[in-house]
Amino acid sequence: MTWDEHIRKLIKLAYEAQSRAYCPYSHFATGAALEAENGQIFLGCNIENAAYSPTNCAERTAFFKAISEGVREFARIVVVGNYEGKQGDYCAPCGVCRQVMAEFCDGELFEVILARGPEDYRVFRLRELLPEHFGPEDLRDQQ
Repeated sequence: MTWDEHIRKLIKLAYEAQSRAYCPYSHFATGAALEAENGQIFLGCNIENAAYSPTNCAERTAFFKAISEGVREFARIVVVGNYEGKQGDYCAPCGVCRQVMAEFCDGELFEVILARGPEDYRVFRLRELLPEHFGPEDLRDQQ
């Protein structure tokens, strides 16, 4: 399987995850397919709450599922999203999701793939999306 075929497979899985989103308030459904270094794939969708702040994004849902299963090393994530099923623009992770990614991923290596379809996607390194972040290394200097 080529790299492009592999990415198209991950995009398909992200859309599958998106189909399970719970978004009765924003009507903006997101899905994510997170690939661990060991090849495991974890899916996530956004899960809204009437109180709003307990809402969880698709990216964090995927990360939290993986982390709760003991996985801590990741290669890439595919993110998809749109309003009420309409074709939208690329759906970039929010700042909180980027910070979670920075906690577990090497910013120079981890790929964040934003897709509008299997043939329409953009690839970024985490460092491009979060150039200056607060991470574990910042706390080590204080101890």
